[in-house]
Amino acid sequence: MPVDPRPALPPLRDVIARHGLAASKALGQNFLLDEQLLDRIAAIPGMPQGGRAFEVGPGPGGLTRAILRTGAHLVAVERDQRCLPALAELQEAFPDRLRIISGDAMQVDARAEAGEGAHIIANLPYNVGTPLLVGWLSAPWEPLPWWASLTLMFQMEVAERIVARPGTDHYGRLAVLTQWRADARIAMKVHRSAFTPPPKVMSAVVHITPRAAPDGIALRHLERLTAAAFGQRRKMLRQSLKGLPGAIDALEAVGIDPQRRAETLAVEDFVEIARHLGNATR
Repeated sequence: MPVDPRPALPPLRDVIARHGLAASKALGQNFLLDEQLLDRIAAIPGMPQGGRAFEVGPGPGGLTRAILRTGAHLVAVERDQRCLPALAELQEAFPDRLRIISGDAMQVDARAEAGEGAHIIANLPYNVGTPLLVGWLSAPWEPLPWWASLTLMFQMEVAERIVARPGTDHYGRLAVLTQWRADARIAMKVHRSAFTPPPKVMSAVVHITPRAAPDGIALRHLERLTAAAFGQRRKMLRQSLKGLPGAIDALEAVGIDPQRRAETLAVEDFVEIARHLGNATR
């Protein structure tokens, strides 16, 4: 007999109260309790029945239960020992479809645990959200990465930095490192009042889908280039890039005026400069 993907579950507020789970500021926790909102987030990747998913920081399991209700097989990493009993109850409710790893997501090999083609879905703890994103973006692409999509909750400011376009205030290194080989969009804005406790800022869910990386680009060249260019973003490129060997020659080779500033360059411009840097070092 097939497993019911939507077993009856107690309200999240009851689970939190029964296990004494107050959100930890030190761990960057803010709990989402609106189950309709959680179901909308879990639906964003459009996972097929029986698909694989990976979650970071499930806490009391609000988004976890929503992901499981899609019919997915889920691996979730939680470092807060207090939350493990509540998550164990979800394991019983969804037999053979939820595996909990007790540990720090920064130290877990997500690819090995979740498997190829997994969808990463998470209400990320604010204090590790950006490092985790950069790590997933930096994973080997052969020509695509091991993950199928990223559906991640960030503070609104971080979300805007990920999807920003050239010439805007939020455009910078994070936008380039995301968009040079992936499509990113804000899939949903989430008001601070939806969380317990409410954070001081608005949040947004970013959906990222990979595409094949351009030929002839080494990530290390793009990382060094963007670090230098945006490290002194108000300065002209001839000044901000002067410490990066070959960068000024690369600007001239691709026809970019060294008097321009980094925020005026398109993602494709950075790709061409990085390609030239790579060719020059061979």
